[in-house]
Amino acid sequence: MKSWLKARLIAGFFVTVPAVATAWILYAFWSWIDDRFAPIYARILGRPVPGLGFLTAVVLMLLMGIVARNVAGRRVLAFGDRWLHRVPVFRLLYPSVKMLIDSFSPERRSSFKAVVLVQHPREGTYAFGFVTSQVLLEAPAGKGEMVTVFVPSNNLYLGDIIVVPDHDVIHTGLSVEEGIRIILSAGTATPPRLPRI
Repeated sequence: MKSWLKARLIAGFFVTVPAVATAWILYAFWSWIDDRFAPIYARILGRPVPGLGFLTAVVLMLLMGIVARNVAGRRVLAFGDRWLHRVPVFRLLYPSVKMLIDSFSPERRSSFKAVVLVQHPREGTYAFGFVTSQVLLEAPAGKGEMVTVFVPSNNLYLGDIIVVPDHDVIHTGLSVEEGIRIILSAGTATPPRLPRI
């Protein structure tokens, strides 16, 4: 009876905590955004209107999306991006967070082309990586089809960029989202069988 209760309690914990944590993070984000704009609307309308601040944030994101989709807007955003890379403390975190968010973005889905396994850091050991480009290497021995693979070493924030022969990578058949989930979960989300094609 004791082991039955323990197993069910642990299972319940790992089902409940992620759901509650996600809900709490979304609520905290909603409240934080709403609290920033609430005083402005309270002065304009004469009374606080819950949710109006969050709606304003959604409208601002929509406007930023409209700006990002035209040529002039892209130039302005590129300038802002370069400027943020120069801010002393901000530049340490911004590129990593941006890369993580961009990997989920439909606009930049092509940055990670496939999830593969490569022998890294030494022969006989395999690491998950993301194919980012294909390269034709012209060496004295002849031409060879190569692929550039980004191998995360710290939850997608840092990693190694390696160039390996195309025939040396093992295509896993996983989607980019599944690959990111494996990295962020420290490998616990790895399917029991690979390649999954």
